[in-house]
Amino acid sequence: MASAAHTYLNVLADSVDWVKDAVETRAMLRRSRRNRNTPCRANRKNRAKCPFPPSTKARWQLKLRVVDRFRRMYPITGYAVEDIKASTHGKNERWNSAFSPLEVGKKWMYAELRKLGTLTLKAGHETAELRKAFGVVKGSDKMALCFAAHNVDSWVLAKDALRAAGTPENTQLLHCKALQFRRRALHLQNPAKYGVRRSHGGTLSMGFKRGSLVKHPKHGLSTVGGTMQGRVSLHSLHGKRLCRNAKREETTLLKRTTLIFQAVRRKGIPPMPEGVGFLPKSL
Repeated sequence: MASAAHTYLNVLADSVDWVKDAVETRAMLRRSRRNRNTPCRANRKNRAKCPFPPSTKARWQLKLRVVDRFRRMYPITGYAVEDIKASTHGKNERWNSAFSPLEVGKKWMYAELRKLGTLTLKAGHETAELRKAFGVVKGSDKMALCFAAHNVDSWVLAKDALRAAGTPENTQLLHCKALQFRRRALHLQNPAKYGVRRSHGGTLSMGFKRGSLVKHPKHGLSTVGGTMQGRVSLHSLHGKRLCRNAKREETTLLKRTTLIFQAVRRKGIPPMPEGVGFLPKSL
């Protein structure tokens, strides 16, 4: 995120990669329930009208969620995207069927971005030419949490769309991760002793939405985990569990969120304070 004079934010978001497995597990459990000796209920028509699979939609929706989050903080007027294209392979149905949902999802996201502001598209070779023009180099390790892995491309795209020049003066990175919930999961899949399935799942813990940012008098800023015997589990902003017996009345809710932003610490640079990645409740 940048203007003609400054670079405000460099965000690297992890992709949502658990939706496909979750949908397959849901279908398997649904079929097993229908095979049991239980009262039969009428089958409902398939209400899914999305033109591409849920796993593909989740990936593109995450990008829009990040955009929506920062639109509440900054007056964003335009968006620049590297448009990745690939040709179909003749009669190779397996390749084409796996690639076409990505094309449909990409066009869907472009349409949503155009509703929010101007959209600038650049091909992959054009982005490489822009890197040479600005004098920046892209790193070879795509999994590294650093500015050179992917954010160097977003920086040159933004500066080109703004018709600005300069060098990256802010390379501090925010790592964005989407929280995974077990929605509407009433119990565990496998039964325990005597065929009883223990309660499990849901998105609420003692009235708190799981993953929400809270403040505790002993553990400070933390996030909400599970619940057991009337107590709440708290976790640090980096994922480590702090306790499992926090009282509901001692915990103060600060922000409900489904995204976690963490500052990537680099050598020679002092770490940002805890909780810097979360947006204030007023936003």
